[in-house]
Amino acid sequence: MAIKYAFSDYSKELMARAVGRDLSISKKQSVEICKWIRHKPLIRAKKMLEEVIAMKTAVPYTRFNWNVGHRPGMGPGRYPITCSAQILAILKSAEANAQAKGLNTGNLVIVHCNAQKAPTPLHYGRQRGTHMKRTHIEIVLQEKAEKKTEEKAKSKAQKEKKTEKKDKQGE
Repeated sequence: MAIKYAFSDYSKELMARAVGRDLSISKKQSVEICKWIRHKPLIRAKKMLEEVIAMKTAVPYTRFNWNVGHRPGMGPGRYPITCSAQILAILKSAEANAQAKGLNTGNLVIVHCNAQKAPTPLHYGRQRGTHMKRTHIEIVLQEKAEKKTEEKAKSKAQKEKKTEKKDKQGE
């Protein structure tokens, strides 16, 4: 059976991805962490998750924040240690996949980070309906485009030339 991915604009040459299936973590915590690290550089996201595991930085909760206490310097937040460790492992796997493809690992950005509810099996040996927590996580990395920095440098040079021309005309 073929795996269906949530990210449809995947380019094999420019991107790398990693998927965690049926992880024993909370979907709600995973959604908050994925929202928090999305569109961030890989190095920064890994550092952020390591700080959450060390309980130095809290993850801001924006959607599932009912009865969640405020944390220093932010609104409602928590320290989802187990979930952060699982997502950090998937990030490292995606980084290894990018390195195997020959991408520059120091220049990677998280383009897509998604958490979805997985099938929830019953706990073994229980007679009542107690289900396990399961989550699918998909992460896609892409190299940061360097064209923007070159374009900014060109536009700055053009602006400087224009100001020099105006200064010469004013003299």
